[in-house]
Amino acid sequence: MTTTDFQRARSPEAKQQREDAILEAARVLGAQHGIRRVTLTDIAEAVGMHKSALLRYFETREQIFLRLTAAGWRDWSLAVRAELAALSETSPAGVARALAATLAARPMFCDLLAQAPLNLERNVSLEAVRAFKLVTLDEVGAIGAALRSALPRLTERDAVDIIAAATSLSGALWQMATPGPAVEALYRSDPRLAHAVVDVEPRVTRMLTGMIAGFLA
Repeated sequence: MTTTDFQRARSPEAKQQREDAILEAARVLGAQHGIRRVTLTDIAEAVGMHKSALLRYFETREQIFLRLTAAGWRDWSLAVRAELAALSETSPAGVARALAATLAARPMFCDLLAQAPLNLERNVSLEAVRAFKLVTLDEVGAIGAALRSALPRLTERDAVDIIAAATSLSGALWQMATPGPAVEALYRSDPRLAHAVVDVEPRVTRMLTGMIAGFLA
């Protein structure tokens, strides 16, 4: 789509198409380069817009990525609830694996989970933060209900804490697991640094298994 195409669009449908195109461009760039490295100019160029024109649709780059984080919560929520409903082993280990596997399968969401509280929520309007938090509140409630259905002895607070641990750990460990090619090569070249090479899914699974077992004890 060209800059002219964007300038000529007037209808609500065209405006929605613009927003969707901006979000998709940011998603692709974020997946390719990591959220921290993507600038507003990068996104504008990817959709054929001037940076000033893009700001008519999103107040900052952080708002764009916060919207993608909200979409990521909805996507992960659907996936993990389906996994929990299909579990043949409703044990701490089985539940932990479902949480960890569905998060590890979404690397960009893990990146966004780490960036949201550190950066994305800090350079947007209060209304943007409110909209984002309401999405997460809804999805945490839905996932929490699925957790308590799988493991009825969990309390509502237990379920919320498990979700918080799963998302926080996955976000933080994903950052550690993707230090960049040069640093990763350094870690792998020196046996003394082998501990710095992080495999997110098994580590999150192990930690969540212990947490859930403790809640049930």
